[in-house]
Amino acid sequence: MDPKQQHTLKNAINCSGVGLHSGIKVAMCLRPAPANSGIVFHRTDIRQSALAAPEDTVANAAADVRADWDTVSDTVMSTTVQNAAGVKVSTIEHLMAALAGCGIDNVRVELDGPEVPIMDGSSAPFVFLIECAGLAPQQARRRWIRVLRRVEIEDGKRRAALVPSDGFSVSLEIDFDSPAIAEKSGFYDLHNGGFKRDICRARTFGFEHDVNRLMDLGLGQGGSLDNVVVVGRDNEILNEGGLRYGDEFVRHKVLDCVGDFYLAGGPMLAHFAGQCTGHSSNNQLLRKLFSDPLNWEYSYERALPTSSPIEVWSQPLITSDSTADNTADSASEDAETVIAATA
Repeated sequence: MDPKQQHTLKNAINCSGVGLHSGIKVAMCLRPAPANSGIVFHRTDIRQSALAAPEDTVANAAADVRADWDTVSDTVMSTTVQNAAGVKVSTIEHLMAALAGCGIDNVRVELDGPEVPIMDGSSAPFVFLIECAGLAPQQARRRWIRVLRRVEIEDGKRRAALVPSDGFSVSLEIDFDSPAIAEKSGFYDLHNGGFKRDICRARTFGFEHDVNRLMDLGLGQGGSLDNVVVVGRDNEILNEGGLRYGDEFVRHKVLDCVGDFYLAGGPMLAHFAGQCTGHSSNNQLLRKLFSDPLNWEYSYERALPTSSPIEVWSQPLITSDSTADNTADSASEDAETVIAATA
């Protein structure tokens, strides 16, 4: 593929699966979309609802939800986007990561339910679907978001920063009080197949002792050992076969970052550094980035690999203002979900 051109899918492709938090079975279709249209979710199940006017064009518009940083409405345990009519699509981050990793700029995602299917808890099934559908180049230049100066947030032990870079890379640190999570940091460059090779198979995870609390919140209704890595009460991995990577927990958090940051409206030229971050802090950082036009610019230059981590935390914070808001991470947001029932 030509990295300077936009791409969509060559063919439409379908799948179905359960929603992780809703527990609802959802059918999904990924369809080709025109150049410069971006990523748009479409709820087919509400086309004829009271939200929609009789005219088909208005009905379709009411069911469309754009995947953008400023349409994010909820970040508790997943990333949810919402349109002006109140239509929502949740748990979009794993699909968004796959689209980013495969270089898909424009796609229409049709769903007959409120949540993207969780599949096996990683992005690998979506990468497989995209590769089966094939990529089609489009007669439009691919536009990158170049970070021009360091942007950061801090809220207690959570710190996150975007710093200028000629490519996109992630350095991440997580902190869980469990001996099952031995590897707690890593650096990953996402170019030259890095996402598919190193990140896409990492699954979402959670802790068995959080089951009741999550169920009381109406979350994790579709969770199982088929789609969540579960740390048991005795700090053992409950899934048959164990972990896919020794640092699967870190890699999955990187996967979430890739998906959340693709909501910038295109690929980024930046290095992201995070400590104890999650969906909320990822979105807060994007909102801060776009709050000042001096922070960023559009670029048509090809991204370059990053060979080693970029030192971020040795530098003083530009500001100590907290950016916590109504979508702030809950105390256990990093443990994204838990299994609804265990054998």
